[in-house]
Amino acid sequence: MVAKRFIITGIVQGVGFRYFVKRKAELYGLCGWVRNLPDGRVEVFAQGEPSALRELEKDLWQGPSLARVEDVEVFQEEPQPGLHWFEIRFY
Repeated sequence: MVAKRFIITGIVQGVGFRYFVKRKAELYGLCGWVRNLPDGRVEVFAQGEPSALRELEKDLWQGPSLARVEDVEVFQEEPQPGLHWFEIRFY
């Protein structure tokens, strides 16, 4: 199992981006979370199989139809024990 943190920049708030990420992460069997950041970006933490994380990263570049993704920063992270599902965080 591996983990990554993604910071997505662009028009990514108010367009259903968090719900899009949750659906994709669940489809790929990933655990973690997604949240809006105060500066207008979206942060994602996901862990699971490397191939699933690669697929999620591709999807983050696309986003839902109303989103306009300008950049996706990727950071290697340590897996977090105790994560069993993927959630939307509101803080």
